[in-house]
This record gives sequence, structure tokens and C-alpha cells, in this order.
Amino acid sequence: MCAVRQDIADLELADRIFAPHYARAERRGCLMPFAMVRSAGDVGATAVSQLLFGEDFYVLDISGGWAWGYCGHDHYVGYIPAASLDVATEPSHIVSALSAPIFSQPSIKAPAIDALPMGARVAGQREGDFVACPIGYVHHRHLRALADHDSDPVAVAERLIGTPYLWGGRTSNGIDCSGLVQLALGLCGVTSPRDSDQQRAIGKEIDGDLRRGDLIFFPGHVGLMVDGARLIHANAYWMSVTIEPLGDVVTRLQPTYERPILARRRIA
Repeated sequence: MCAVRQDIADLELADRIFAPHYARAERRGCLMPFAMVRSAGDVGATAVSQLLFGEDFYVLDISGGWAWGYCGHDHYVGYIPAASLDVATEPSHIVSALSAPIFSQPSIKAPAIDALPMGARVAGQREGDFVACPIGYVHHRHLRALADHDSDPVAVAERLIGTPYLWGGRTSNGIDCSGLVQLALGLCGVTSPRDSDQQRAIGKEIDGDLRRGDLIFFPGHVGLMVDGARLIHANAYWMSVTIEPLGDVVTRLQPTYERPILARRRIA
């Protein structure tokens, strides 16, 4: 996505796009467990994505308490409350559990002052069983080193079974179809765009038998194959992350779409 409005654009686009004004993006970091990225600077505007703790946001303009710019991990453009941002850090760990309590002291008996979602990033040093961060202490079993990766995106997605469907969501509090794919691939070290139509560029097209990890694209929707016959996806029909036969999904879509499956892609 390109960070362009009628009144301003990213300075990096000056050689390609005309705008009345250009701004140099300023790197910030999300200081909330997660914050919604919206289509406009208004709490009533549509949520288009979420920024997680420790992820970067590149600010081009701040007005009325809203920062406009783009997410560092996928270049997704939108508005986020300026109060959700602070100085960017260099993370050392990523949350691998569904939710990681933040303890006030390095003890499981200490008060939990907040919690971070899967995919959030923290900067800290190991102290016994905990990683000491500026925001508190996170148990090492809820984290992994940022440089380490999961090996199976489907196994990551399966941890989120039952998570409520939420348009724009990327966490176990609520997630959408492309958010599930992006999060599952991201924890396996595979960079993914945000939206399902953009994700169709991932991997290579296949026309043979399906296998675990294959991506299936429908009109405005995407899921991951659990095996040769079943799909895991965050969907508005069940309003949650579910596993169901691919044939059931196709049957459900056929009255509306002549071609329910648009593409089948294999990551590796």
C-alpha cells in the first residue's frame, strides 16, 4: 500500500506520486497490547488492521490525537491513536503463547498487570524463568527468541481455534481470515501482506492434490489446509476460527459465486 492522501504523501514516493506536501516517516512503536488501525481518524471508522505491542508504525502526520502512517511489518496504511505510540524499540523476543501475562515482579505469584497477545514483541533480558522488560516480567515459556521460528503455520493457527471472528483483528481476542494467515505465517518466519487479495502473491500456484499448509483463496477470504480435505479459517459464518471440510465451504459459497475457489497456493 502507498501512504498517500489528498494533502500529503510519504517522502519516499516523491519521485512517483505528486502531492501538495511530503513528509518523512518517523518510526514509532506500539506501547499498548494492541491497537486498532482504522480507515480514518475516528473511533467510529472501520477497523482495517491491528498493531501489536512492539511492532513499528511509521508516522507521517498527527492531527486531532490520531497518527496517520503505515505499519512497519506489512506497510498497511491507516490511522492509530497517537497515544498508542512511543519510541520504537529493538525487540529480542516474540510472544508465542495465545496470551502472555505481564507480571509486576519475576514471580508467578506476583500481580499480573496486563497481558500481551501472540505475535507481540518485547525487548528484554532473561532473568531466571522470566524476561525482564521495561513494562514488567514475562515468563520465558510464553516467549521465544525473535530469531527462532515455528515450523508449521497450521499448528500456529490451530492454537487459535475458537477465537472470535473480528474484522481487522490479529489477536486471540479477535481475528479475521487474512489476519490468521498473516500471524501463522509470521511466527514461522514468512512475511505476509495483510489482505487476502494481496496474499495471493505468496508461494506458487498448484493444481494437484492439496496438503497441509496450502493456502486456499475464495472471494474476499482465505484459509489454510489442515490436510488434504479440511480447512482452518477465521470466518464470519461461524464467527470464529474453525476447522471444517473444504467441501462444506465450497458448497456454502456456490449459490453466490460461480467460482468459489479463486486460487490454491503452496508456500514451499
